[in-house]
Amino acid sequence: MSDDWDTVTKIGSKSGGGAAQRETIVRGKAALNAAQRSGAIVATEKKFTAGNASNKSASSEGQRLTKVDRSDDIVAPQKLDTKIAEAIKNRRAQEGFKLTQAQLAQKVNAQANDIKLLESGTAIKNQALLNKVARVLKISPKTGEPLVDKH
Repeated sequence: MSDDWDTVTKIGSKSGGGAAQRETIVRGKAALNAAQRSGAIVATEKKFTAGNASNKSASSEGQRLTKVDRSDDIVAPQKLDTKIAEAIKNRRAQEGFKLTQAQLAQKVNAQANDIKLLESGTAIKNQALLNKVARVLKISPKTGEPLVDKH
């Protein structure tokens, strides 16, 4: 049986004759082998996406995630870039801001420990928190560069 996710193997025929076997979908290799030994008609057809998974990229992304789930390898979570962590630390200490980690945490509605982890670069990347901190400190959340005022 094929490991291809886009195909389905069926046993039987679609002919409307009364004595013909009813079409069934194979659920495993044993059923496929039994059908082939008995001489039944075996056909493989391409499946079509339905419902919310109508675009091909979402379908392939789901397949990739399933393969990652089935693998035994440990996948490390994405960490914050050290350049951005340094930019947050430096910007917080600059003259115009002069915020403690606790004050910055209060402004972005987060824990002081979250800010500490962001600045150390050991935090798991949390884009929502990073965006809030970047907005308060007026830096780019992608590069850590200071944003220029457009007056």
